[in-house]
Amino acid sequence: MKRAALRKLVRLQLSRDRRGAFSSSFGIAIGVASLVFFVALGLGVGRVVREKIFPVDTRLVDVVPSQLAIGLFGGKLDQDAVDRLARLPGVQRAYRKMNVRVPAVSFYDGDFFGRRLRMGIEVLAVGVDPDFVRADVQLGDFSDPGVGKPIPVVAASRLIEIYNKSFAPARSLPQLSATMLVGFSFPVDWNRSFVASVAPGKVTSSQLQVVGVSDRGLLAGVTVPLAVAVRLNQEANVDAATFTGVALQAASPSDIPAIVAAVKDMGLRIDDQERRMSENAGAAVAITTSAMALLSALICLLAAFNIAHALSAAVRARERELGVMRAVGASRADIFRLVLAEAVVLGLGGGLLGTITAILAALGVDMLAGHVLPEFPFKPDTFFLVPAWLPLLGVALGVLAAVAGAWLPARRASRIDPARVLAGQGA
Repeated sequence: MKRAALRKLVRLQLSRDRRGAFSSSFGIAIGVASLVFFVALGLGVGRVVREKIFPVDTRLVDVVPSQLAIGLFGGKLDQDAVDRLARLPGVQRAYRKMNVRVPAVSFYDGDFFGRRLRMGIEVLAVGVDPDFVRADVQLGDFSDPGVGKPIPVVAASRLIEIYNKSFAPARSLPQLSATMLVGFSFPVDWNRSFVASVAPGKVTSSQLQVVGVSDRGLLAGVTVPLAVAVRLNQEANVDAATFTGVALQAASPSDIPAIVAAVKDMGLRIDDQERRMSENAGAAVAITTSAMALLSALICLLAAFNIAHALSAAVRARERELGVMRAVGASRADIFRLVLAEAVVLGLGGGLLGTITAILAALGVDMLAGHVLPEFPFKPDTFFLVPAWLPLLGVALGVLAAVAGAWLPARRASRIDPARVLAGQGA
């Protein structure tokens, strides 16, 4: 049977039973729409978790001192241990970190981007090797400027998001951006605290100046040059020789397992709290998305059964017609392809309708969320991610469900005995 004749017969049959064709396609459309919608939602939420809430660099391993003095190095993270870590196979760079072990507070009283602000807060600071955040530094070279000069600090990008969506609206403060913050200065008093005890000694004052915003910045405080942290700890007569942590940059993500094993052999620990939180959140999203995708697949399966029932009834009703076609020269393969072609058209129509409906529904949800939901940290511009393969998957699933449902009716149609049908004895 030629393709033109096949297309003509398929169009003729579907036009004869438009209600049945619509019913079969509608079931597929519901399943495909559910699948595309929930998978796009899962991908979108997963992207927010990975890129905004827990931005984890897959090439970084955070090493911290062991809580127990075991092993050859006793869990101590000094310069000798850092050098050994830097020489581990697969390690490309080792970035040292040291907490400023002196409590600090900031009393701010003045203009804050057009608004008067009077506030006192505790300040936590960690010093890092300048190269660790250099790519995000927009002002200066992120080095120790010396005593009496403003100390450069890098703010955490997530902290700005939390400020803009939670802190600022509640206090009628202006919204901030990374560009606005660069150059902003505020005072800090070292060896002073609102909540913690302080060591005997004088209180020293400094100015902190924001020079950049980074995903690698300390979330609950500010990030300063390592040399500044060492100097402040020395001035306060506290530990300035051991490090709080070391960030190991691997040459490739595939080197991470071997590096982790080597670090543990040295008696040190891996700080993977954020990585585990990211994985747990991602797993929760993936499980929910999979459950909804499974439900959508079940809807498509029910649609396939509906198509099988509808086509079986259609084949029985068309036995004489199909018998005549066989009698005038149509082969079994021609009849088989005819019924499958009808199913493919139904599946293609249902798949396209479901995919378009899902995308429109996603746009509607985004618009509704933008008007109804209040601002909150890490609220995305869109909750959905629709990669190019997802609409193709939706259409393909629709066609697959239709073909699966039509397979047995098509085989039954292809086995019709034209002689028995024309003799009025049935197939």
